Amino acid sequence: MKPSTTYLDLNTTIKKVIFLIACNLLIGASVFSQENTSSKEQWKKMQVIVNSVKQPTFPNKIYNILEYGAQSNSTFDNTEAITKAIQECSKNGGGTVVVPKGKFFSRAIHLQDNVNFHLDKDAEILFSTNPKDYYPLVHTSFEGTELMNYSPLIYAYNKKNVAITGKGTLNGQASRENWWPWCSSEMYGWKKGTPSQQDPLNRVQLVEMAENNVPVSERVFGDGHYLRPNFVEFFECKNVLIQDVTIVNAPFWVIHPIKSENLIVDGVTINSHGPNNDGCDPEYSKNVIIKNCTFNTGDDCIAIKSGRDADGRRVAMKSENIIVQNCTMFDGHGGVTIGSEISGGVSNVFVENCKMNSPNLEVAIRLKTNSKRGALIENFYVRNTEIGQVKEAVLKVDMFYNVHGNQNGTFIPRIENIYLENIKVENGGQYSILAKGYKESPIKNITFKNVKIKKVKQNYSIENVKNLKLIKTYINEIKMKE
Repeated sequence: MKPSTTYLDLNTTIKKVIFLIACNLLIGASVFSQENTSSKEQWKKMQVIVNSVKQPTFPNKIYNILEYGAQSNSTFDNTEAITKAIQECSKNGGGTVVVPKGKFFSRAIHLQDNVNFHLDKDAEILFSTNPKDYYPLVHTSFEGTELMNYSPLIYAYNKKNVAITGKGTLNGQASRENWWPWCSSEMYGWKKGTPSQQDPLNRVQLVEMAENNVPVSERVFGDGHYLRPNFVEFFECKNVLIQDVTIVNAPFWVIHPIKSENLIVDGVTINSHGPNNDGCDPEYSKNVIIKNCTFNTGDDCIAIKSGRDADGRRVAMKSENIIVQNCTMFDGHGGVTIGSEISGGVSNVFVENCKMNSPNLEVAIRLKTNSKRGALIENFYVRNTEIGQVKEAVLKVDMFYNVHGNQNGTFIPRIENIYLENIKVENGGQYSILAKGYKESPIKNITFKNVKIKKVKQNYSIENVKNLKLIKTYINEIKMKE
């Protein structure tokens, strides 16, 4: 007897259902496996980068600045003695220039090839607060735009194998009485009616020059323009080390590697609460390791950059392979930040084993850009990090970052692939995730895995985000739907 048609249909349907369930299970397992593999592969890529960045080495020759006429007191100008020691050290094939215990006043210090500038414990360099002491003007950058401006307090241009090491202190002596008021904020000592960087012929003119493609050599600022110098700047340098020093009271950005490659910032302590006092700002730079550092700053602790607007597109060089390990962040606008000067783009940022905690820390992980900046930000991986308290958000991704007036343009940014894993947050502030993308350019691929966030007021506020995954993630002790 043949089976009935109804029985055949039912049998076929059951087989199809079983087949579809099996396929879905396989697909789910495959996606989960791919996700795990992808994350693991990215961290393997980080280790390859770490292994490729070698610490510079120096001949065993010592050049003590006292032997070149330096004097330990807070008023004697030691610039000439320090310069002589650095130049002779480099000329003789390199070595270590030693600043011994004591306080040494100085103007701008320019490093040379193969020189390790070393500050002994209890050595302190007190930098001049007279802007004229940072002449002649040099090729540098201000807020992501290149120009001829005051020399950074410590400057290396197109050098190889250079270092700043030791347990001593670099003191910029910036305060509400000098440098800081130029930002035009009364909070930092500016008084109404006095000049500042915001005057029409200053910061605004610099940005306009860049938009009009004026050559950098013709963007001459300095006296009368009130654009503060960076503290430590390595411009177009290779094989750089900054290790163990303490840096305080910066006029502007604290550590600024620009167009540099193979740089290690290790064990540095930064205490500087002035305006735009970012701790470390790699810009157009590649293969940068920032580890074992402590940041207590008036702006972002770490801010990865790649040029502002037209100037960033002119240079067309992204920052990539930036690694942050075992750092502690206290006060700051953001713990680890990308932007906002980001027109060249950023790829491959890895953050692991860090601690962030302060009632004055606004955001833990922050990405900021807008349609004047444009560019692509991709591959931001964070793991094994403890966050005590933040004000606004654990993760903030903002494609509409707005300072200095209208920031609307035609260069729609792209942001892709943000991955946070094994993160513990005790007090998440306003939002776990605060993210706003463009309808035509949504933020793509945000993944939280094994993330536990407590005491947050709102789970998230998101707009134009594509592919948000919350895997084994708890917010206010409630497991989020995967």
